[in-house]
Amino acid sequence: MSRSNVNVRPSILVRRPRAEVAAFMFDPANDLRWTGGIRSSTPAEPGPLVLGSTVERTARFLGRTFTYGYVVTAHRPDELVELKVDRPFPMLVRYELGDAPEGTLVAIHATGTPGGFFGWATPLMARQVRRSIAGDLARLRACLEA
Repeated sequence: MSRSNVNVRPSILVRRPRAEVAAFMFDPANDLRWTGGIRSSTPAEPGPLVLGSTVERTARFLGRTFTYGYVVTAHRPDELVELKVDRPFPMLVRYELGDAPEGTLVAIHATGTPGGFFGWATPLMARQVRRSIAGDLARLRACLEA
């Protein structure tokens, strides 16, 4: 039986320059301000994410609290950070920034294959991940445009 994937890429326009968005978004010190469900975010090293950075987070998702880590597997300053996440299921999460006439187009692209507890409900998971990321993007915009 093949498992289906989660593959979502919500985006939003933030009316701030790309470098300003990246400085805020790519710094784990700001995670609790814009990332929903996060109870703690502890980078191995302080400062903005770079290739090889690791961060441990505690989060609540779909009624469960868990701790997970991620490692930065790709990085282009002011443009892209890719995170390899192990929980709630293995995922790649890409923070993607692009110039737009009125600011910065921000997208979060999450792909993965749920298993275990989450595997039986992949369509539900995809909707929930999309909703969660869209909420994160709205909070990010509110933080940066305030």
